[in-house]
Amino acid sequence: MNKGIRLRVILLEDRKTVLTLMKEFFDDRGYEIFSFSNPAICPLQLIPECRCTENQTCTDVIVSDLNMPNMTGLRFIENQRNKNCKCKYVAMISAHWAEEDLELAHRLGCRTFTKPLFFDDLDVWLDDVEYSIDPRRELHTWFQERGALPQH
Repeated sequence: MNKGIRLRVILLEDRKTVLTLMKEFFDDRGYEIFSFSNPAICPLQLIPECRCTENQTCTDVIVSDLNMPNMTGLRFIENQRNKNCKCKYVAMISAHWAEEDLELAHRLGCRTFTKPLFFDDLDVWLDDVEYSIDPRRELHTWFQERGALPQH
């Protein structure tokens, strides 16, 4: 982990076994983890505008599956970008990438991965992400006040 700071990840994955593996992976890296099996219930989705100020973010990293119930991961990220979400580091994962989904993911600034996910690839990306995160950034906690609790 970078510079002795604890990083936060929001995981969006509807398959319980995959979500469990991802939580273990991020826990091993020392992250504070918030996970949702349905992006429509994530507190970030439920607000009309990002509440973070310039040097704040609700999370350092968002990792999302593409196809989930009620809303795709791309729709979730597109909504967050439209709300001026401050999270810079987003990964989108799918077993089946359509060309238009890949193009949209890249336009939205997402790093794309294909299932089955090779955690070594995710490790390499996260090493770069962690090095890039400003240790002076503040993690906003508003969504924790809405009942979202870290999970391990």
